[in-house]
Amino acid sequence: MLSEPVVPAYGSAAAQRLASMADVTASDAALRRFLHGLPGVDAVGLQARAATLGTRSIKTTAKAYAIDLAISMIDLTTLEGADTPGKVRALCAKGGRPDPADGTVPRVAAICVYGDMVATAKDALAAAGTADIHVASVATAFPSGRAALPVKLADTRDAVAAGADEIDMVIDRGAFLSGRYLQVFDEIRQVKEACRREGEGSGAAHLKVIFETGELQTYDNVRRASWLAMLAGADFIKTSTGKVAVNATPPVTLLMLEAVRDFRASVGVQVGVKPAGGIRTTKDAIKYLVMVNETLGEEWLTPDWFRFGASSLLNDLLMQRQKLSTGRYSGPDYVTVD
Repeated sequence: MLSEPVVPAYGSAAAQRLASMADVTASDAALRRFLHGLPGVDAVGLQARAATLGTRSIKTTAKAYAIDLAISMIDLTTLEGADTPGKVRALCAKGGRPDPADGTVPRVAAICVYGDMVATAKDALAAAGTADIHVASVATAFPSGRAALPVKLADTRDAVAAGADEIDMVIDRGAFLSGRYLQVFDEIRQVKEACRREGEGSGAAHLKVIFETGELQTYDNVRRASWLAMLAGADFIKTSTGKVAVNATPPVTLLMLEAVRDFRASVGVQVGVKPAGGIRTTKDAIKYLVMVNETLGEEWLTPDWFRFGASSLLNDLLMQRQKLSTGRYSGPDYVTVD
């Protein structure tokens, strides 16, 4: 069972380290100096490392474990203008029982929908006895991020009020690429505050910050965006919306994994990573899991710290799982259609 959304509980040492970095975010100039002072990315080395990790092969028992782990890490997603309550309810049913004929298949980590569908998803999961599956809502004028801050905050608060356990926000890429880093930082901080539920002791929704890495132009920008978001309080950093031509890639994900590793070493705070968009096959998912294990270790190999943003990946994982258990490849007609 997936735990409650992870909101970092900073120990005294981590809190002191974060406090010591307050000067970094005191002004736009200070934040710019810090972000541009991060080590430059060796693009050739990064791509070579990602390619090498992608050649690792796992077999039989290890593969079966990896498939079940990947299923448990999926944010099963529908983010279309034509989404209906019926489609969302069907997605919730699939997330709770991915293979109707096999109750040993793990549940997914979350159902990801637009904010107006949060209540529908919560009700459907509760009715099916699968309320332990989180409901994630995209917010902040997803996928463009082009809206005034009060609109973004209202979008977030509405989703949280409807019961969202997690918020997937998008940064203002125009502001970031223009060098207005403090503006982006402040927006993340304010969205983080908007994730808090009303009422004493009621906690907060988990915040994932989407960079849309396909629009950030350089690996150096991806590293800067990662540190900026983590300094602002992101619980997860996420590659993409899935709505542009270039989404998650192994080199970009590896770079973000290295960033969260370095952030924890520096500050003492653990942050999760979510590649999203374009991850469709079991082979691809396993490559990402190998990358996590080799870069961050087993501690990050849980749904609390690593997710896949996907809609079609689950089908391929189910087909490969069936093949391992029966020796036969059933094909796409033997899994439910999303």
